[in-house]
Order: sequence, then C-alpha cells, then structure tokens
Amino acid sequence: MELYFTGIIIAVSTFLIIGIFHPIVIKTEYYWGTRPWWCFLMLGLICVAAALMISNVIVSSLLGVAGAAFLWAIGELFEQKERVKRGWFPMNPKRKDAYKTNEEQEKAGE
Repeated sequence: MELYFTGIIIAVSTFLIIGIFHPIVIKTEYYWGTRPWWCFLMLGLICVAAALMISNVIVSSLLGVAGAAFLWAIGELFEQKERVKRGWFPMNPKRKDAYKTNEEQEKAGE
C-alpha cells in the first residue's frame, strides 16, 4: 500500500498560512494603518501569477493559497481598522488621528 502525502501537506500548509496572516494583518494595521494595502495586492497578484506558471502541485497550490491570503488580507486590513475603532483591539497611541471620524476631524480643524 502506497501513501500519498500531497493532500496532507497542502492542507497543513494552508492552515498555517491562514493562521500566520491573522497576526500579520493585526500588526500591519497597528503600526502602519491601511496604507500598505497595495503591498498585499502586489504580493497577492505575484503569488497567483507564479502559481499559474509552476508545474509542481504542492508549490503551485501553496503559492495560490498565499496569493489568496494576501488578497483577502486587504479587506481584513480595513476591517481591522473598524475593529480598533470599536475598541476590540488596542489602538496605536501614535496614530490616534487615524481613527477619528470625519466629523471629529472637521471639529478639530475648526
């Protein structure tokens, strides 16, 4: 009986990639806000394009998963900002102005 580990390798790696992106999104928003969203876009597109060009099933699958995770992280980055505004996550005290609403910013400017 032969065993094939390709599916297990892809499954475990996918789980780890998704798990790694949670703290990446949280830390990115904490230190830089939503400004680096375009970095996630570029890295996601590069990974997806590379996945299309690689014949190795495991490597291609993992690049596809990483690309999807980078692209998904863009939306999560903006959602993280909202979670911080709601008080669910700590706010970076150096970036307090980034969490003010438009009304608060207008009042501060008057």
